[in-house]
Amino acid sequence: MTQQASSSLRWASALLGLAALAASGTALAAKDVVLSIGYQPETLDPYNTNTTITTAVTKTFYEGLFQFDKDLKVQNVLAEGYEVSKDGLVYTIKLRTGVKFHDGTDFNADAVKFTLDRVLNQDNKLLRYNQFNRVSKVEVVNPSTVRITLKEPFGPFINSLAHASAAMISPTALKKWGNKDIAFHPVGTGPFEFVEWKQTEAVKAKKFDGYWKKGYPKVDNISWKPVLENNTRAAMLQTGEADFAYPIPYEQAELLKKSEKLEVVASPSIITRFLAFNMLQKPYDNPKVREAIGYAINKEALAKVAFGGYAFPAQGVLPQGVKYAEKMAPIPYDLKKAKELMKEAGYPDGFESVLWSAYNNTTAQKTIQFVQQQLAQIGIKLQVQALEVGQRTEQVDAWPDPKTAKVRMYYTGWSSSTGEADWGLRPLFASEAWAPKLNNMSFYKSETVDNALAKALVTTDEKERAALYKTAQEEIRKDLPRVPMVTEQNLSAHAKRLSGVFVMPDGNINIDTIAVSN
Repeated sequence: MTQQASSSLRWASALLGLAALAASGTALAAKDVVLSIGYQPETLDPYNTNTTITTAVTKTFYEGLFQFDKDLKVQNVLAEGYEVSKDGLVYTIKLRTGVKFHDGTDFNADAVKFTLDRVLNQDNKLLRYNQFNRVSKVEVVNPSTVRITLKEPFGPFINSLAHASAAMISPTALKKWGNKDIAFHPVGTGPFEFVEWKQTEAVKAKKFDGYWKKGYPKVDNISWKPVLENNTRAAMLQTGEADFAYPIPYEQAELLKKSEKLEVVASPSIITRFLAFNMLQKPYDNPKVREAIGYAINKEALAKVAFGGYAFPAQGVLPQGVKYAEKMAPIPYDLKKAKELMKEAGYPDGFESVLWSAYNNTTAQKTIQFVQQQLAQIGIKLQVQALEVGQRTEQVDAWPDPKTAKVRMYYTGWSSSTGEADWGLRPLFASEAWAPKLNNMSFYKSETVDNALAKALVTTDEKERAALYKTAQEEIRKDLPRVPMVTEQNLSAHAKRLSGVFVMPDGNINIDTIAVSN
């Protein structure tokens, strides 16, 4: 049976099964909403994940001092405003008053300090520590004012506080559940309060009646359902088992557009998909091998085959839309050049290796199969594997010793969720960011890049910062610890009865004004 025929059978089977569910009376209640997503959240602790879709789920329960709007501009949320000292070291933040956590605890400066002190405590080993490690101290000025002092100037600091991970957690809940178990018992100030989490089935929440935004939320219950199979996600929309789905299988976009009950939305993204290499291991320590692989992959074809045309060849290390991104010509598809480089590198007949994917949805599976076929043309014989969430965490994200890391070639993606270059570069390419500390699973080290990124963080001169980020991007493009392959569009779909839900450029999902009509 061909892959296409198999996919068609799964699609038909899913439709029949879900139609039966709807007919049996299990269709959604008017004020209940189901959001179908293509990945499983690995935690409900926003400070202990680097996965955008996970922070999308945690925003159901949590809010931060600031947040980004759909154009990645910073907006006040639990903060009403802030002032910065002339030396750029001290941020005095005025807090919203009258806000309660789901457990009745007051939101105030003590809660901010308690939350931030937790992530700053290295003993807690939270993945987001490096996002906040330039904070020297957090002080309570009065119940509605908090003062944060930095160790050195840090231009993107407010952007870091606007990131979805920078959520305010109830101190009462943290004391009750502890540093680890808070991941299963989220208590924030957000529009919904936690009901249950069955990891492979759904995260469920109910309306928080004490929410500080009057008139919100406008729905009673919300469920996030991880559905890894693309066609099943699409089928759930067709039958009404889901109100919203992201990502939409690119190959199903045209079919879904024909439905009178659905709306398909393609929006710009800052998500780039990469092929990363473990540079501590042969043959990936050889720059000519990495360059050869860059030339051997037809990015235009990849965009069509795996992404249904809703992607385009990456235009640099950072995607356009990220502040300080340098627009660069995509690496061209040149098989002759790739073969010459392999010969020069000492691998005229290629080699055998393993390609892992950070995701196990069907789009990722198509991508790694495509890469497998492309690299076979230059003699690279790949075994491919799409990792489950637990496998990815154990084998890549949390592997303790870079020297023994088993990752070789790795398909992954990144969005600079703070909207500027620092978080698009430092976690992936700085030597201080080697996994498991952050996401440099290439174990790349460049003095030029390290110096440029470090200086850019502390300079207050916009032109100097732009020049430093340009230097870093040009050096990374030359060294190719990761091959930028494509920048995708965010493709989602929702029932026309649903409003107030949209995908952010970084792939996060905003449900601030979620509502349904009968």
